Amino acid sequence: MTVSIAHLGPSGTYSEQAAIAYRDRLQQEGQETALHPYPSIPQTLKAVAQGEAQIAVVPVENSIEGSVAVTLDMMWLLDTLQIQLALVLPIAHVLLSHAQSLDTLQVVYSHPQALAQCQLWFTQFLPHVQLIPTNSTTEALQHLEREKTAGAISSLRAAKLYNLPVLASGISDYPDNCTRFWVLSRQSSTVGSHTSLAFSLPANVPGALVKPLQVFAQRNINLSRIESRPTKRSLGEYLYFIDLEGDSHNSAVESALTELTAHTEILKNFGSYKVVLLNQNN
Repeated sequence: MTVSIAHLGPSGTYSEQAAIAYRDRLQQEGQETALHPYPSIPQTLKAVAQGEAQIAVVPVENSIEGSVAVTLDMMWLLDTLQIQLALVLPIAHVLLSHAQSLDTLQVVYSHPQALAQCQLWFTQFLPHVQLIPTNSTTEALQHLEREKTAGAISSLRAAKLYNLPVLASGISDYPDNCTRFWVLSRQSSTVGSHTSLAFSLPANVPGALVKPLQVFAQRNINLSRIESRPTKRSLGEYLYFIDLEGDSHNSAVESALTELTAHTEILKNFGSYKVVLLNQNN
């Protein structure tokens, strides 16, 4: 059976690059695969939740800009996806354009995350350029040939795929830019070096968050990430996303999760998984 892998498109995105790295892992195991681009992260995730694809590869956190909010929000809403693997991909943004020089640029397109990861560079070198968000880092590339005063933040790989000139490179605000992607499916995942959870609290009262966190501290379980997102029910109410070191079979983690249910309104376990570091060539 061919394993269908959904990712954010069009072709040339960093999500596709991460999906290709995962595809290569499956092919080394003898599995047939097919990549399927989707126009947005929510549609990518829904494709797996609704059975259109077996796997989704989506960004969840960037070292410069932080968490990808739409991914976290959709994970909470869909409630059926499990993390199978985390892929950490180095990000090297370039500015693509048919413009003759930086001085002639008027607008630059890209995904909001990419725009945010280069905001200091634009403040310094192109303070008057209009930055326009798109659904992906490659969505606007097909329009650059007819828009001679427009540019787009994308990857060197995308430049080669679309045969576009590189007007500037190394434009990320910090050199060690990387993005963590989750590989997701509807299959249960209980083994790995990390486990991801999300929960809501029964009441917004003093000390409400302390009790859930003490569950892990008392068992010497390290939390590698804590992120809050609004519940969207009322101002000041939040969901909490947590990554912890350990898997669901670990006795301390298992005990912590059992106790955690008493301190939370809703608790969701997104699975245990390994973290794989990719290189620029993946």
